[in-house]
Amino acid sequence: MDNKEKKLVFSINAFLIILIIAAIIAGALYIVSNSKTPQILIPTFLLIVFLSKGFYIISPNESRVFTFFGKYVGTAKENGFHWTNPLYANRKISLRARNFDSERLKVNDKHGNPIMISVILVWRVKETFKAAFEVDVFESFVTVQTDAAVRKLAGMYSYDNFDDDQEEITLRSGLTEVNTALEHELDERLAIAGIEVLEARIGYLAYAQEIASAMLKRQQAEAIVAARFKIVEGAVGMVESALELLSKKQIIELDEDKKATMVSNLMVVLCSDKEATPVLNTGTLHV
Repeated sequence: MDNKEKKLVFSINAFLIILIIAAIIAGALYIVSNSKTPQILIPTFLLIVFLSKGFYIISPNESRVFTFFGKYVGTAKENGFHWTNPLYANRKISLRARNFDSERLKVNDKHGNPIMISVILVWRVKETFKAAFEVDVFESFVTVQTDAAVRKLAGMYSYDNFDDDQEEITLRSGLTEVNTALEHELDERLAIAGIEVLEARIGYLAYAQEIASAMLKRQQAEAIVAARFKIVEGAVGMVESALELLSKKQIIELDEDKKATMVSNLMVVLCSDKEATPVLNTGTLHV
């Protein structure tokens, strides 16, 4: 943590100042009642107004950054009702965790495919000095840097491994690794503003509208090919078992031509996507 972050502003219990103000008011009234000089009420009133400017309240998970004519004098984080130098200017900064759900951005993945992506970010201010003085408006800084990090991250990975079978980590299948990389990238970018990234993850991911239909057809085709491969693989095993069982039990002896015909018929029946309609041969098998 920066040494400036450890610098605490001078403050005292505000209720003590309230007692002092009450004593000043009582003294002024006593003087007026005895000396008949109401003019003293004017400086008394101005003094009370001046002292009142030093009051401030800090709620849980809040802080205030104080400056004295442009010079940083310290940060106050202790909860309660306090009083400090009335000439100090202060700015309240929340230390609570905040959610940021980014807009859906159209970016290009590693292979140039347009995709839509959004990020959910949980962050909080860790160093108040940096948040107040290193950047202009730290909330806007978080928004812009998050968008920049998302665009960079999307260009480092493929949406899926359709284009590269060797790709192990993709935006769709490697969310754990991608989210970790996103957190690391945002940590580096937001450190300048004293921002701590608690969690960062992809909230929405899809192909852009102009290629979504084509990619859906591609996914469907690959699914069909994979299913057909499993069907053919199973059918070959079943045919092999059938021929082996027929040969073992010597139910019928088949020459190579009849084996080829039997294999062909079984493969058609087993691999067809519709019910097979058998044709009964009323003659002899040796025709």
